[in-house]
Parts: sequence; C-alpha cells; structure tokens
Amino acid sequence: MTEDDGTQRRPVDVAGVVLMPGAGADRDHRTLVALEAALAPLPVLRLNFPNRERGSRAPDRPDAAVAHLREHATAFADRLGVRTERLVLGGRSFGGRMSSMAVAHGLPVAGLVLLSYPLHPPGRPDRLRVEHLPDIAVPVLAVSGRRDPFGSPDELTTHLSTVRGPLTIVFVTGDHSPKDDAAVTAAVRDWLLGTAF
Repeated sequence: MTEDDGTQRRPVDVAGVVLMPGAGADRDHRTLVALEAALAPLPVLRLNFPNRERGSRAPDRPDAAVAHLREHATAFADRLGVRTERLVLGGRSFGGRMSSMAVAHGLPVAGLVLLSYPLHPPGRPDRLRVEHLPDIAVPVLAVSGRRDPFGSPDELTTHLSTVRGPLTIVFVTGDHSPKDDAAVTAAVRDWLLGTAF
C-alpha cells in the first residue's frame, strides 16, 4: 500500500458504486457480486458492456464502452438523486480500464476502483495502457494479484503513480483473477468505507 501523503486518500460522501466486468465476463462475475454484498447497504450498480447485451463475446471499442458507462452512471446518479460526483466507478480488468478512461475524459466522480488493472497484455510490457492516467485527479484504489501477468507489483506501482489523485495500491495472493474474493472485498471496503471487513 502506498504511504499516506496527508491528502484525503478515500472518496467522501459516496452515494453509490458502479462496477464493470472484465472483457470476457459479465455483471455476475463472482468478485463483483461479492463486492456488492460486502458494500451493502451502499447502492451498487453492476453493469454489462454493450457487447454482452448484444450476445457477443468480442470486447467493445473503448469509445463505445466509455460512452455506455457514462450514460449508465449518469442515469444511476439520477435515480439516487445525486450528481455523478458522489459515485465511485470501477471494475475488473477491462472494466476498470474503461472506468479510468471515463474519469480521465471528464466524468466527475468521487473515486475510482481498479481491480486487476490490465497495465499491458501478458508478455508485452512494451504495450502499456497508461496514456490517460495522468488525467485522473480523484482518489484511486488498485487491487491486483501479486502474480498478475498483466502487470507486476513493480510495474503497477511505477505506472499507476502517474495518477494525480491520491493512490492506494493493495496486492493480494493470486494472478489476474485472485481466488480470494474476501481479500479483494476487504481492501475495497476498507478504502471506501474506512472500516475493516
């Protein structure tokens, strides 16, 4: 975990959370379901990407995925009677990356949760997905497996440190899909609510 630099490390006054799956999964991925349960009674919206709604397994292009996320996050905020500034966005792998892009491209939110952020394709550390990270100025939590082939602890620590908002990184046992959902949900719950799971 990164050291506290004296700034507000957690999002404040959060009214709800929007979670997105990885490219090959849907809204019912076990980690997203476990997170919704762990964060109750805080409202959580688990979304599919448009490709899943169409019955396709091919991932959406980033512009379509980000637009979809923005539309549904705004509608969720409206249902809660708040602005998107009171939402935390995030998700697993592709879902976290698309959430981070939505925030970097101007969607105002309270914070960002990146689960197993896909820093680069496995075995291709030269193909980094980091250009937008310096445009993120909200509190960010990243939770990844210590053996994740999409980004080692050293790589993630180095590259995620370019976000301008306060950054907290937690490494758990496992690879790109850590099996211990309790460790992941505990990290998110502690960061988001300031209470141990």
